[in-house]
Amino acid sequence: MNDTHHLDLIAGSLHAGRMIPYLGPGMLELCPEAGTVPSSLEALATFLGSKVTVPGRARGNLGASAQYIENFKHRKTLVDLMCQAFAPALTPAPLHRALAALPSVPLIVQLWYDDVMRSALAERRDFGLIQGLSQSEHFGTWHQAMEADGADLDLDVIAGRTLALYQPWGAVAPRPNFLVSDADFVEVLTEIDIQTPIPALVQERRRERSFLFLGCRFTSQTERIFAHQICKRSAAPHYAVLAAEPTRNEARFLAQHGITRLALPLAAFADALQAQLSAGRAEAPLSRTA
Repeated sequence: MNDTHHLDLIAGSLHAGRMIPYLGPGMLELCPEAGTVPSSLEALATFLGSKVTVPGRARGNLGASAQYIENFKHRKTLVDLMCQAFAPALTPAPLHRALAALPSVPLIVQLWYDDVMRSALAERRDFGLIQGLSQSEHFGTWHQAMEADGADLDLDVIAGRTLALYQPWGAVAPRPNFLVSDADFVEVLTEIDIQTPIPALVQERRRERSFLFLGCRFTSQTERIFAHQICKRSAAPHYAVLAAEPTRNEARFLAQHGITRLALPLAAFADALQAQLSAGRAEAPLSRTA
């Protein structure tokens, strides 16, 4: 990594609990078993289409493919296929473990359906889990707080713990909850502007903190809306590790939200950040004016 200034600031902010990791599907590419589960919206749409024949207009589109399966094969079939897609066991990458070991980070956001970050946190007892819920299965309830093993938990209890792992689209485990169909997302997006689906705990812990986007793309409107709404009232500047040249919509989104793009492969950034965190050479927390 050529610019060590950004790396130092990021490491310092993570150590001090002033920066929130926001993990997308690309994080799975760091796992030893990369490729065994879908690691993009398109890959997951392809998986669903390989199990149920969907109309041509829905192929390659995750929300539309999932909606077709839900409409014509029942919600239970869609949930079963999602569980199949993410059934293979994955070993947390060193970066997952490094993030899990940070003592002061109050919140980690995971916007994908895998179970890797929860596995990386298995040895910690000071965190709670919050999953987003589909209105088709949990009408009137937007999210569920739980222990790492899936046992019910009050949000007030998590508020007394160091760390919350927030999975706004749900995950395969410890309970299989998924926001994946067009209807799932429409229900949430109609309310998200007034923050109703976002837990109060998340709203509180993001305040005055920056975000570090890892393994994320912002090519779809849904991805951009969730990132925008989850990061409301946080503290710029934010960072996104994005090796590929951003699309026009992505570039506009990064500029609008004060997100500094680090144009290097995620694996290279992960190696550099792990070394920095392990060595304990972190500088002072990231300033809002940096």
